[in-house]
Amino acid sequence: MTTVARPIRSRRLALLALADLVGWRRWLLAFALGALLTTALPPVHLLPAAIPALVGLLLLCRGVSLRRGLITGWWFGFGHHTAGLYWIANALLVEVERFWWLLPAALFGLPAVLAVFTALAVAVGARRTDASQPLLFTVAWTVAELARGTLFTGFPWNLLAYGWVDPWGLFTAPMQMAAVLGAYGLTLVTVLAASLPVLAVTLERRRWIGPMAALGLVAALFAGGAVRLTEALSLHAWEAMVPGVWLRLVQPAIPQSLKWDQAARVANFRKHLELSAQPAGIAPTAILWAETATPFFLEHAADARAALGALNLEAVWLIGTPRLEVTPEGPRYGNGMVVLDASAQSVLGTYDKAHLVPFGEYVPLRRWLPIERIAGGTGGEFTPGPGPRSLRIAGLPAVGPLICYEVIFPGAVVDRRDRPDWLLNLTNDAWYGYSAGPFQHWAISRLRAIEEGLPLVRVANTGISGIIDPFGRVVASLSLEEEGVVDGPLPRAIPVGTLYSRLNQLPVSGLVVGLFLVSVLLHRRKVHV
Repeated sequence: MTTVARPIRSRRLALLALADLVGWRRWLLAFALGALLTTALPPVHLLPAAIPALVGLLLLCRGVSLRRGLITGWWFGFGHHTAGLYWIANALLVEVERFWWLLPAALFGLPAVLAVFTALAVAVGARRTDASQPLLFTVAWTVAELARGTLFTGFPWNLLAYGWVDPWGLFTAPMQMAAVLGAYGLTLVTVLAASLPVLAVTLERRRWIGPMAALGLVAALFAGGAVRLTEALSLHAWEAMVPGVWLRLVQPAIPQSLKWDQAARVANFRKHLELSAQPAGIAPTAILWAETATPFFLEHAADARAALGALNLEAVWLIGTPRLEVTPEGPRYGNGMVVLDASAQSVLGTYDKAHLVPFGEYVPLRRWLPIERIAGGTGGEFTPGPGPRSLRIAGLPAVGPLICYEVIFPGAVVDRRDRPDWLLNLTNDAWYGYSAGPFQHWAISRLRAIEEGLPLVRVANTGISGIIDPFGRVVASLSLEEEGVVDGPLPRAIPVGTLYSRLNQLPVSGLVVGLFLVSVLLHRRKVHV
């Protein structure tokens, strides 16, 4: 017994000594742990890596000063976001001769800013030395993520909840809990489950409590999700689909370097036409093109609309295109979608992207930052649209359009006063090449479908395009950089919606308050168990 106990005790003391690390060794370890946490997310999908990443962070910050906690948290966040968002710099490589000087800002500037949220979470929640440490840390992390997704237009990318969205279906059950808790709530449970094992090292006795509580949380996610999936399993295949609706998603896989090339405009448009007209086992009732599929103002291009009508396809067209409106104040440009009838002569509806990408589609603080927006295209800067809305088109259920990264915002993707029957996300991920970005974007879309209880159809210029049912399951898809079409039915929405679609962030707010109160109780009692 003694020969076994001593090595175990020495390993425990070595782990506890992590808090004593100083200088570059501390910052390098924090950076590495943050990068390790990124492997829990798509496209690596190594979700268990969240445990050593967060446990290591908590051991590193146990009992340290506020200043050291802030710096350690910043380096952790910097490593996490640098590894998770490196692909954003690929957008600058499309016209590297113009934007090379922005590469450091994309590679390291954005992660450095986002790391501030992590630094605050760690400084507030990770420095305790008693049993309340993982609880308060979870509260602080969740609040920081809510702030990151809201402040300064928001950027809630790579929430830990997306680690449950795997391509093999292993976690189909636990990711269903987003229908109750939303992405932020599922992130809270994930952070808590990955952090509780730290108690196996920090507690003086009953060290099994932390790991067992973590296993209990994960088991609850699987059990709760399995209950929700019984609803899906009870439906026959035809009952789960909207009758009389057959979709064709067009993915031309046009490289971004050719997307706005004047010499390639005609060839790009013809490729869309040829793919749209491919023989189909079932004639499509709607044909969908990706974000800015036409590099011109389709509403004002009579020859292009004539070419669409000449295909004689008995289907409505939902096409991503730049939009131009002439107003008394001058021209207004939008990154939008146009809905055309089968002849392409009548406009049945329009939508303009409301949540624009800073620096990509407009330049914030234009007076002080006289630089060009990165996204090319026709006209000047884009003007945001009015926000989520439902379009009602004859022959189709009501649709809620989302352009590109509008889909990443939990709780802000539908018109609550006029709930749609399905979501349509048009995007152009060609900016980012074959990188982690498009896979992360796809996973985000799948969780949005679960949250809202709505099917989500995603049409990308170069992947990943696909049809997702309201349980986040993939009905049909086309891979990244693959040219072709996706033909498939439209899944039915969950009629009554989900708890999250009705309560929004109220469930996670309740969890945050409850967990905070428990952490206060444990801390006041100085529980070391």
